[in-house]
Amino acid sequence: MNKQRGWIHFLLAGLVLVLTSCASSDRPRPAELGADPALLHVQTAWTARVGRIDFPLDIKVSGNNGSIGNTVWLASSDGEVAALDARTGTDIWRSRVHARISAGVGSDGRYASVVTADNELVTLDAGQELWRVRLTSQVFTAPLVAGGRVFVLGADRSVAAYDGLSGRRLWRNTRTGEALVLRQSGVLTAVGNTLVVGLSGHLVGMNPDNGDVVWDIAIANSRGTNDIERMVDLVGGISRDGNIVCVRAYQSALGCVDAARGRLVWKRSASGAVGLHGDDNTLYGAEGDGQLLAWRRSDGEPAWTSDLLRYRDLTAPLITGQAVVVGDETGLVHWLARMDGKPLTRTATDGSALASAPVQAGQTIVVVTRHGSVYGWMPGP
Repeated sequence: MNKQRGWIHFLLAGLVLVLTSCASSDRPRPAELGADPALLHVQTAWTARVGRIDFPLDIKVSGNNGSIGNTVWLASSDGEVAALDARTGTDIWRSRVHARISAGVGSDGRYASVVTADNELVTLDAGQELWRVRLTSQVFTAPLVAGGRVFVLGADRSVAAYDGLSGRRLWRNTRTGEALVLRQSGVLTAVGNTLVVGLSGHLVGMNPDNGDVVWDIAIANSRGTNDIERMVDLVGGISRDGNIVCVRAYQSALGCVDAARGRLVWKRSASGAVGLHGDDNTLYGAEGDGQLLAWRRSDGEPAWTSDLLRYRDLTAPLITGQAVVVGDETGLVHWLARMDGKPLTRTATDGSALASAPVQAGQTIVVVTRHGSVYGWMPGP
């Protein structure tokens, strides 16, 4: 079984299993990068700190439906939650939930929600705890805060909605599936008035008012002779253009769905373990071996392939301006040409792996490392 990381985490009947991959010792050494081409000027605008991060962080940026705001929400494993001004790196507010965090951050621009390792959903308003409720399972996907509600995707493949002001549970939808789930962020987003969720290898559209399933589309199907081989999940990090949502199924496929019509546009085989990013013409992603690919959004046909960063354990990419931005396990951030994947420049962090894919907040590119260093960069001409 091809794995992207040296240690892959799964959840089985409430018990976390850590499987050692032979890739950690047998993976080929990456090629030398050579001199920085320095074809793109990237200026450090600011740096900041949060605590160490050992959960699947989702860096939330203010703005809905793809609009870009200037606030980023972060969290650390020790319970710290922070809202930063992306223009300066200064705190808008910073608070603690007094418990270790297992998933976050979700925010609608005002309220912020995280899930603790004790399976509690906690919602904050301007840094003050508004409410917390006990959940029925572990959670690895950041809550979705939208429409006055907080939506949660559980590791038991349940989806639940809570009132944003009181924390009262409004509904819960349960679904049976394979015994194993990935211990990383899944798919939980909103497209118009449809709640879009990744359940096993399916992308599912739900009515956010009652949890009823509106449509259900298979991106990848379970196969194999044991639980590990049959394990299939959609991974967090989607590319959305209008009503078209493109997602990746762990180590098996990627595909695009028309969320307004509940219709599969296309799908194709792929072997990556991290999410996608893109624009209205092209999707970008990293395969399990670090190969970077661009696909035509219209039909999934390859546009270009780059082997420059193979075996470097890459994050999901960010598309900004004319660059594809991606981090690696050593904390280097690579800036590549959007049209062909040729290197433009690279920037360094604190030497620890990135905790999440890079994000854009306003004009600033924000990255966060596992050691809790936060960097705001401004790319120039």
